[in-house]
Amino acid sequence: MLGERSYTYIIYSVELNQFYYIIHTLYIYINIYINIYIYININIYMEQKIFYVCSYGGSGSKMLCNALNQYGKVEHIHSRNPPNKLEYIGNNNGGNTYCEWFNGIPIPENELKNYYVIYIYRQPIFAIPSRFTDKFGYPHHKHHLEHIQVDSKIKLEDVLSTGKDLYKIREFHENYTKQNEKRNYKIYCVKYEDIFNKQDELSNLLKIGKLNLVNNSSRKNSNKQLDNIYADLICEMNKNKFIMIS
Repeated sequence: MLGERSYTYIIYSVELNQFYYIIHTLYIYINIYINIYIYININIYMEQKIFYVCSYGGSGSKMLCNALNQYGKVEHIHSRNPPNKLEYIGNNNGGNTYCEWFNGIPIPENELKNYYVIYIYRQPIFAIPSRFTDKFGYPHHKHHLEHIQVDSKIKLEDVLSTGKDLYKIREFHENYTKQNEKRNYKIYCVKYEDIFNKQDELSNLLKIGKLNLVNNSSRKNSNKQLDNIYADLICEMNKNKFIMIS
């Protein structure tokens, strides 16, 4: 009897050890699976997102770029004409052009799902004093006009004296906001004036976390001539929803 009990106990111990071994092995494999799943999803939803932030300047584009940096790769763009087929920027993928311009090399169709093209705009009466004038010295003003692909010799005095949109801000704006069925990508047109109060809407649209944007601008319009020159465009901008898709 004693021998039988000892034999039964040994069998029971062996089976229990096998059971613990199986549980331990399952635990290891489950943890490996969870880690792989998390890694894949982080790469799909975070690292592979590429944001193109486009603007004519003075519209909060750099601010938005900084906020988006934590959620993917960000390119700041001043190209005046968005292409029909989305392209790489600057020297990327064999390009040879200025670092804030589309470079003529199309992005493969199967990669487009990772790209988010955002056009952020602001009323010209506030954008112009921020980037289009020579408050930081003429070279700064000249370079910015070159970057947005307009005559770099234009000065604010020329705009005011002629009463015309010599900076071609309307043209730039319409190039991004007008519907174009030939494009193989969407452009999310974002109104600067609403972004601080409605930034969560943009986060949800881009499927990212909080942007935590803070309005530190204290700029006020003190140039009534600009009001008159850009009155029609400002009126259109005011009527726009916070986010439009073109």
